[in-house]
Amino acid sequence: MDLTSIELPGSMITQIRLVDDEVRVRFEPAYLIKTMTGSEERTKWRQNIELVFENGELLEGGTLDLPATCSGGDVGENIYTYRDMIPVPLESRGQAHCDLGVEGGAVRIRVQAEGVRLAREGMPKYIEHLRG
Repeated sequence: MDLTSIELPGSMITQIRLVDDEVRVRFEPAYLIKTMTGSEERTKWRQNIELVFENGELLEGGTLDLPATCSGGDVGENIYTYRDMIPVPLESRGQAHCDLGVEGGAVRIRVQAEGVRLAREGMPKYIEHLRG
């Protein structure tokens, strides 16, 4: 079984959009780390994704100069808070939020919502093996 997560530090945020009642944070690309169960080796991949917050409100970040490199932060759903990463897949109803930083900036991207999901485009592209 593979375990996959998006590594937030280094991923490129290219757009923040308000679409109907959704707040969409676009990563182009996002960097994925895949780990095979029972193996110490990991692999790095890239893929364009959108982090979609349903019934969301953009609290901060609407004036951010994009594109910008994500410096990390938190993405939360219900009782879980993921620091500097997002599990793949992710789809959850209930309280959701994010608080992301960008390199060289004081403005953060902050969203409160009633659900969160990942929308992935195409197939991930292999970058490299990561050795312990």
